[in-house]
Amino acid sequence: MAKPADVSTKKLISLAPDNWVKWVTQISDIVVGEILNSEFQWISRESDVLIRVESKQYGEFLVLNELQLRPSSEMPRRMRAYTALAEEKYKLPTYPVLINILKIGDEEIPNRFASNIAGLQARQDYRVINLWEVDVKIVFEQPLPSLLPFVPILQGGENESTIREALRILRADEQLNQLETVLPFFATFVLESTLVQEIMRWDMAVLRESPWYQEIEQRGIRIGEERGRREEILSNIEMSLEVKFGSDGLELISQIDQISDLEPLKEILRNIVVANTIEELQDIL
Repeated sequence: MAKPADVSTKKLISLAPDNWVKWVTQISDIVVGEILNSEFQWISRESDVLIRVESKQYGEFLVLNELQLRPSSEMPRRMRAYTALAEEKYKLPTYPVLINILKIGDEEIPNRFASNIAGLQARQDYRVINLWEVDVKIVFEQPLPSLLPFVPILQGGENESTIREALRILRADEQLNQLETVLPFFATFVLESTLVQEIMRWDMAVLRESPWYQEIEQRGIRIGEERGRREEILSNIEMSLEVKFGSDGLELISQIDQISDLEPLKEILRNIVVANTIEELQDIL
C-alpha cells in the first residue's frame, strides 16, 4: 500500500514557488528569495507558508499564504494576526493571501478585517482566491503543478479527460507522484466513486490515506457533536419559553432556530431566565 503523501502547503508551493507567487500576487516581475519559517512565538500552523520575495516595483517583502479547506468566519481576524506577526518577526511588509479550497455556500467571503472601538480603527486587507473560481487551464498553461491535485474542483476541471490528464502528469514526475493520493479525494466531489476508482486504479483504503479525507472525516465528527449539543440547547430554550411565557414564548422558536452558533443560543437561554416579560426577550433577540 502506498505511503500517505506529504501534502502540506509548504510542499505544494515548493514545487514551483516562482510561478506560485506570480499567480497569487499577480506581480509579473516577482522573484522568490526563500521559504521562511512561519512558526511564531505563540502559534504554528501547517497551512501557513511565508515566502520572502523581491520585485523591482515593490522591493523586498513577504508573501503570506494561508490555505484552508473551507471558508471560516474566524479567518479575517486570523489573517490580521498572522500578517502582524510576520511583519514583526521579519521587519518586512507583508502581502497576505487566503486560498479557499471548497465552497460551502453563496455567502460573500470577506477580504479584510476591520474594527472600530471608540474612534480607533484597525484594518487588514488580504487577497482571497477561491479555487472553485480558478480556471483549470491555468494549471497546465503557467504551469502550476501545486494545483494539480485540486484540478477536479477548479472551474472547468470536473470532466473525466481533464482529471485523467492531471493524473498522467502527477504519475510521470517523481517529485509530483506523491501528490497522487490527493487527486482522487477531490475527484469524488465531481465524479461517481466507481469511476474515480477506475481512473485511479485505487480502492477506498488508499483514498482514506489522504490527509484531506481524514480532515473532512474529523470535521464531520466535530459537526455531528456540535449539532447534538445545539439540539440539546434548543430543547432547553423551548422548554424554558413555554414554562415562563406559555404559547407566546413558543412563537419565538422559529426565529431562534435560525441561529447555528452555540454561544448566542447559550446567551438566549440565560436571557430567558432573567427576562421579566416577553417584550424584553423580543428586544434582546
